[in-house]
Amino acid sequence: MDLQTYRSLDATDLSELIRKKEMSPLEIFELAWKQLEKINPALNAVVHHRGEQALEEAKNITGAEGMFAGVPFLLKNASQAMKGEKLTVGARLLASHSAKQDSHLVRKLRVNGIIAAGHTNTPEFGLKNITEPELYGPTRNPWNTGHSPGGSSGGSAAAVAGGIVPAAGASDGGGSIRIPASFTGLFGLKPTRGRMPVGPGSGRQWQGAAIDFVLSRSVRDSAALFDLLQTVQPEAAFQAPLLETPVLQEKESDWAKPLTVAFSTQSPVHTPVSDEAVEAVKKTAVWLEKEGHRVEEASPELDGVKLIENYYLMNSGEMAGVVSSLEKMSGRKITEDDLELESWMLSEAGKKVSAAEFSLSLQAWDAAAAVIASFHNRYDLYVTPTTAYPAPKIGEFTKSPSDAEEFRRKLAEASSSGQQALIYEMFLPSLAYTPYTQLANLTGQPAVSLPLHLTGEGLPLGVQVMAPKGREDLLFRLAFQLEQSELWKGMKGNPVFEGCER
Repeated sequence: MDLQTYRSLDATDLSELIRKKEMSPLEIFELAWKQLEKINPALNAVVHHRGEQALEEAKNITGAEGMFAGVPFLLKNASQAMKGEKLTVGARLLASHSAKQDSHLVRKLRVNGIIAAGHTNTPEFGLKNITEPELYGPTRNPWNTGHSPGGSSGGSAAAVAGGIVPAAGASDGGGSIRIPASFTGLFGLKPTRGRMPVGPGSGRQWQGAAIDFVLSRSVRDSAALFDLLQTVQPEAAFQAPLLETPVLQEKESDWAKPLTVAFSTQSPVHTPVSDEAVEAVKKTAVWLEKEGHRVEEASPELDGVKLIENYYLMNSGEMAGVVSSLEKMSGRKITEDDLELESWMLSEAGKKVSAAEFSLSLQAWDAAAAVIASFHNRYDLYVTPTTAYPAPKIGEFTKSPSDAEEFRRKLAEASSSGQQALIYEMFLPSLAYTPYTQLANLTGQPAVSLPLHLTGEGLPLGVQVMAPKGREDLLFRLAFQLEQSELWKGMKGNPVFEGCER
């Protein structure tokens, strides 16, 4: 098999070749490694690899371990820990940190025979919607290497879109699966809160806003991995009842009755939206109507700006906690020289957030969840752009040294509320690109980015679909049907890899 054939296959294809003994796990891993060596210098998607260890694992796979036994995979360099391997979260402070044990999610993958080839790039502490950490440098988009693949799962997105592996580990605390999926033409699901394994050592991530899963090129790969990974974990803070019917079977299912679907293209934080994003949603709405579903322009009555303010307040508290833990671990004071601007701003602001403010912020999440649960009593699905624009250029959101210094100065002088306002101002240019994704993280509902639009400049732009809590089955059924549509097929056959091979 040549590399062009390898990179055209999904994980299900590769596992089939292994089961039929048409190729060995070792042969497949060697192809993945060749593709990594070929394009990773251009993409900077993989920041740690375990080539020799993974090679030995590939030699010993029997094929009986699980559906994806012997299939090469990459993990995100945040929360997806593998014992003895570096886990830095893109932070200079943790440049030499190694994991002491496998995370529950990684353990489940490994027990089922998936070959973890290494870890992918992520922004510092996963705080940005781009992947440009000072520690490792920027990851680049395979569709156009002058552009970002998004974040925070940008390294995984670039690796999958670039054909290194057919699927890779990702996580989503504010859109970090769906945003890179939108920017790189991939399928990206954020599952229902409590659906995936968490820990050990933690029963929640970002107060339940964040959850681990994967990015993939095909719906069936994500469906099979969802069936493999969904769990009820007694020690975790949040639980979601298991879906009794495997979502992989949704490929063969049809609708008992037409859906009622709401769509909106308005930014919830009142920022501009590109014509391309509007077109992507309207094309999807037309397709849904042709399929017999009832489609209306509508959106839940929520204060999007206030929700984002509460989201950043949570980020502030979480980063203050991270810095406090790092100070205890290192035995020294963490200074602004140790952290990137965004991490420092959030951690400093978090020190002034009161327990009452933090508690009230989380109550606002629950109030939003109640509003959107009522909204879903009228609408089965809610469709928006995944992102308001296609991928930004590398460095587009990097603050100049003088701007960064000004933000730090203002932060030191501001009250607690003033600091939160500064944080909103700091993130606003990047938020304007991605204002749609945070809602599902705060409400806990599942949401997916579907690769349904290619811009005039040849960049992907995804369409987001949200469903009620626990109803990933609806999203997978719709995705399987859209995967056969001209909207999705129009994404194929484009020069995804040319930017890496020039």
